[in-house]
Amino acid sequence: MKLPPLDTYEALYRDFRWEIPARFNMGHAVCDAWAEQEPDRICLQHFNPDGNHFSMSYGELRDRSASFANALVSLGVQAGDRVALLLPQGFETVVAHVAIYKMGAIALPLALLFGAEALEYRLKTSGASAIVTNRFGLERLHPIRDRLPELAQVISIDGAEEGVAGFADLEAAHPPLFEVADTGPDDPALMIFTSGTTGPPKGALHGHRVLPGHIPGMQFAHEGFPQAGDRLWTPSDWAWAGGLLNALLPSLMLGVPVVSSPAQKFDPHMAFRIMAEMEVRNAFIPPTALRLLKAVDSPRAQYDLKLRTIGSAGEALGRETFEWARSALGVSVNEFFGQTECNFVLSSSEAFGVSRAGATGKPVPGHRVAIVDAEGIEVPVGESGQIAIKRPDPVMFLGYWQNEAATEAKFANDWLLTGDIGRQDADGYISFVGRDDDVITSSGYRIGPSEIEDCLGGHPAVQLAAAVGKPDVVRTEIVKAYVVLVPGREPSEVLAVEIREWVKTRLSMHEYPREIEFVDALPLTTSGKVIRRLLRERAIAETPGSSAS
Repeated sequence: MKLPPLDTYEALYRDFRWEIPARFNMGHAVCDAWAEQEPDRICLQHFNPDGNHFSMSYGELRDRSASFANALVSLGVQAGDRVALLLPQGFETVVAHVAIYKMGAIALPLALLFGAEALEYRLKTSGASAIVTNRFGLERLHPIRDRLPELAQVISIDGAEEGVAGFADLEAAHPPLFEVADTGPDDPALMIFTSGTTGPPKGALHGHRVLPGHIPGMQFAHEGFPQAGDRLWTPSDWAWAGGLLNALLPSLMLGVPVVSSPAQKFDPHMAFRIMAEMEVRNAFIPPTALRLLKAVDSPRAQYDLKLRTIGSAGEALGRETFEWARSALGVSVNEFFGQTECNFVLSSSEAFGVSRAGATGKPVPGHRVAIVDAEGIEVPVGESGQIAIKRPDPVMFLGYWQNEAATEAKFANDWLLTGDIGRQDADGYISFVGRDDDVITSSGYRIGPSEIEDCLGGHPAVQLAAAVGKPDVVRTEIVKAYVVLVPGREPSEVLAVEIREWVKTRLSMHEYPREIEFVDALPLTTSGKVIRRLLRERAIAETPGSSAS
């Protein structure tokens, strides 16, 4: 699974061969495999703003995850059941993940940003039988719990209350020994919901092989990862495929300590403080966060940074941010690309001679990536088409949960179509060009308009609504909504604020429309579909600095 000790990209790509074990369990790989050899080896470190940082060893993680796995079994959770995780970065989050994998159940990470409607949809669609959360998550869950009959168990890391079991109590009541399920690489282990770019969000189901499938990308982007002293941190939510599969789980599998930090609105000075105090050598920082870091003058003069590598993904990095990081941080950002269904398949790596400002990178060893047309036929060099990945591939999803039609529609001629438009040059570099759907990329999140529009339509004053991305210097795009009001309601700033809050509390704090424009009508096709392209062009035209503004 690891990259061979070769020093050129061409040799790495040519000679790499997958060696996925016939029997493989993610929980064992990120925990017990190390605990059996070095139980005192540190696997997790937590940053506390008060300076009282603390650590966990692989031996502790093995014991705690075994106890929690026994607890889940005692509560009736079985192999194949979906167990939701509505948690911030922290030790309990990792304990729960490992326990779920060990027992052969399916982890369903959910972002604490989600509002009640978004949570209800994902919990109901997945048929989750249990959820592990905190006090904040319980508040979100309370109004919808009665509508989730399959959700039999609710567990809180903040302690027991009526109808809720306490995480620590469950751990303490069960022995720290557990026989890890004998799983194969194609047995389901993880479900991550897509952003709903085409229709409602879909549950992308991954097998245990998804973890070893990420190892070559981690070693490529982080330039020989792991090396002595490596320690990784990301500000990204571990509920996102990026935070979980581009950072947390591969690092643990490779024996690299992972730094967790409290959930907060991203603060550039705090980010630099975390990296300095925790002696972070490897960071996964999405482009939006990197742009926010630019607010700190002379960061290396203010903070004792020990960064060796920075990886970035989730949206296009851009030449300006790439060059700023190289100058201000002394590190070349290695950009990479993937999506929930098939992740970490393109990457840059300066150490291996693959680094070019403005280009995402080249195919990671072990992955066949090309630019194809709608029929899955490769297009000539220099022409635009869809970025696509050839199957089979270890990081490729097993399929969408209970949605065979959508799964089949994702492929053409054995190529998984990402829906992202790219172009490959004569040197083999692939650059992101745009999208062939209406996905909005904001602060590293890929946001589908359908869910937002559906939520907007639930407001009593809204008759019709459409959501598009409007260019933004910091966030790449912001969500802008065009709203047609019901007869009798008049536009006002008070109403716009009310509608924004409506979406923010029901869906997610990263999905709400930062701008709302009231219009008399929306452009529609003859079949009644909103022509978002026209609205997107309108939003671009009003953006300062655009050629049309």
